Amino acid sequence: MIIDEFLFSLKLITALGCGLVAGILYAFSTSVMKALGRLPAPQGIAAMQSINVAVINPLFMGAFFGTAAACVLVVVFSLLKWNEAGTVYLLSGGLIYLIGTILVTMAFNVPRNNALAAADPQSSGGARLWAGYVTSWTAWNHVRTASALAAAVLLTFALSQ
Repeated sequence: MIIDEFLFSLKLITALGCGLVAGILYAFSTSVMKALGRLPAPQGIAAMQSINVAVINPLFMGAFFGTAAACVLVVVFSLLKWNEAGTVYLLSGGLIYLIGTILVTMAFNVPRNNALAAADPQSSGGARLWAGYVTSWTAWNHVRTASALAAAVLLTFALSQ
């Protein structure tokens, strides 16, 4: 009985975490990056460099990576309780967040952020980097957003099982 209560709480917290992260990433895709892309390159670069430093804080990192840790637990529980109703939703939701949000972040968004961090906002090289950065970073952010949202939906389905 205690394990069932724990699993329900875990599913709820994980679904909410995925939804929260999806919302943050959605705001970037639909507003922040559009606004930064309208700025002259030196200003856009400087603003994004500042954002990339400011986002490394306990609240964001806790939500982003705390949700990832919860997804790992959800995946483990889904494998241990494979024959129970809703397990496919648990497994799918956890894996989609881990692959589509966390792995995509590490493989595509972070390297772009690191390259931008090294760029001189006033240089022509920085301007060239910025032109491609806005488009490619945002495209990969769309993937992260959709993945976190899909994970939230699947984990919500798992709650109803």
